[in-house]
Amino acid sequence: MQVTETLSEGLKREFKVVVPAAELDAKVNARLDELKERVRINGFRPGKVPVSHLKRVYGRSAMAEVIEATVRDTNSQIVSERGFKLAADPKVTLPTEEGAIEELIAGKSDLAYTMALEIVPPIALANFKDIKLERLAADVADAEIDEAIARIAEQNKPYAAKGEGAKAAKDDRLVVSFIGTIDGKPFEGGSADDSVVVIGSNAFIPGFEEQLIGIGTDETRTVKVTFPQHYGKEDLAGKDAEFSVTVKSIETPGAVAIDDAFAKSLGLESLAKLREVVKDRVNREHAGASRQKLKRALFDELDKVHKFEPPPSLVEEEFNRVWKSVLSELEVEKKTFADENTTEEKAKAEYHAIAERRVRLGLVLAEIGEKNKITVSDDELNRAVLEQARQFTGQEQRVWDYYRQNPQAVAALRAPIYEDKVVDFLLELAQVSEKKVSREELFKQEEE
Repeated sequence: MQVTETLSEGLKREFKVVVPAAELDAKVNARLDELKERVRINGFRPGKVPVSHLKRVYGRSAMAEVIEATVRDTNSQIVSERGFKLAADPKVTLPTEEGAIEELIAGKSDLAYTMALEIVPPIALANFKDIKLERLAADVADAEIDEAIARIAEQNKPYAAKGEGAKAAKDDRLVVSFIGTIDGKPFEGGSADDSVVVIGSNAFIPGFEEQLIGIGTDETRTVKVTFPQHYGKEDLAGKDAEFSVTVKSIETPGAVAIDDAFAKSLGLESLAKLREVVKDRVNREHAGASRQKLKRALFDELDKVHKFEPPPSLVEEEFNRVWKSVLSELEVEKKTFADENTTEEKAKAEYHAIAERRVRLGLVLAEIGEKNKITVSDDELNRAVLEQARQFTGQEQRVWDYYRQNPQAVAALRAPIYEDKVVDFLLELAQVSEKKVSREELFKQEEE
C-alpha cells in the first residue's frame, strides 16, 4: 500500500492511496476461506468447497466488501498515524473512468483513490486560573415577593356569575361559541365551542375582546377583525375576518384577599409559607440569570485567549443553520433587513462572525473536556430524558422510545449537559468575585 500526501493547505489535507491488486486478491481469498466453512453448495461437502469455485460464485461481492473495508481501515490508519482530529468525515473519491470500477471489482487493477479531509487545528489551552470574572447577584426584596404574589392572586382570582340581564364589561370572563369566516367562508381553526374569553386579556386577535363589551348572555354578535400582518399562520396574516359570537355565560371577577386563607387555597398552610415558597422561586430565577451572565462572561474570556482558525466547513455549517433561522424569522414577521436597520451583506458578516465564535468556543470546550476527562454519564442522560418525558403527561413512554431510537436526539440532550459540566470545571479554577447589583441590571438583556 502506498500513501502520498498531495495537499497540505491550512486545515485541508489530501492523500492519494494505492492498494495493489495482489493485496486485494489476498484479502478476498482470506474472506472466501472464512466463507467456505459456512456456505452450502450442492455437490460439495461442508467446508470442502474450493476457493476457486467460491471466487466464481461470490468473488464480486467479496471484492466489494474488501474494497469498502480497505478504504475504511486505511483512512482510519492515516488519521491515527498523523494524530489528526477530523472536523468532518473524510471525502473519498474513487476512479470515475469508464470501466475502471468494473476492472477493480474483477480484481484486474489496483485500488487507487483520493481522500480529502479537514482537520481541527491543535488548540493550546490558556491558564484558566488567570481568568477573572464577576458573578452578579441581586438580593430578593420584599417588594419583588409582593409583586410575585400579586401576580399569583391575579391568576387565581374568583369569578361570580353576573345577574340576569347584565352586560359584559372589561375584565369579565365570558364563555362563548364562535364561527369565523373570511370572504364568507369558514376557515380552519376559526370556530370553537365553550371558549373562555377574558375581556382585556389581549389573548385573542386585536379588537376581538373589546367588541364584546355590552353583550348579554345568549346574545349573538358579529365581530369584525383583521389578522395581524405578522400572524403565525401565513394564510391568515393581514386578512379581514368576521366572527359570529354567541355568549353562553358572563362572570365578573372578585377581589382576592392575600391572607392565610388565600395561601391555604393554594395548598400551603399560611401566608408566611407562601412568601417563603415565592422567595425561593425568585431566588432560583436570580441564580439562573446570574449564571447565564457569568457563563457569557466566561465565554467572552475564552474567546479572547483562544485565537485560531476554526475549520471552515464547521463554520459554514453553523452559519447556514443560523442564517436559515434568521431568514425564517424575518419571513414570519414580514420584515426586511432594512426594517432591522441593516443590509443583507452586513447581516451575513455579523452572523458569520457569530458562527465562527460558536465553533471556536465549541472546539475549546471539547478540548478542555477531553484533556480533563469530563464526560456525561448514562445516569445524567437518563435523568435528562425523564425530565423531557415529564413535560408530556400521558406520553412518557413515547418520549422515552423516541430518545432510545434517535441517537441524534440523545446527542442534543448530551451537549448542554456536557457544556455545563465544562463550565463548572472552569469556574472552579477561575478567579470569581461577587458583585451586588439591582434586579434590573441582573435581568438586563444584552445583544448577541
